[in-house]
Amino acid sequence: MKTITLKVPESADEKEIKMQIAAVLFERGILSSGQAAELVGISKRKFIESVGKYGVTVFGETEEDLKKLLHE
Repeated sequence: MKTITLKVPESADEKEIKMQIAAVLFERGILSSGQAAELVGISKRKFIESVGKYGVTVFGETEEDLKKLLHE
């Protein structure tokens, strides 16, 4: 994997920033849930439990997909 260095204010929550980045990369399919968890420094289970807070689902269907299924 590549290493990227970011400069953020001292007041920034490092773990929160890592989680936001990991959530986006996971959602886009760039990282697996395990890789995203490793980036944040948490267990895969904890990542899966937490990623929903960032508007990311661990399921393949979008909200629109689910709505369509319910109305069929």
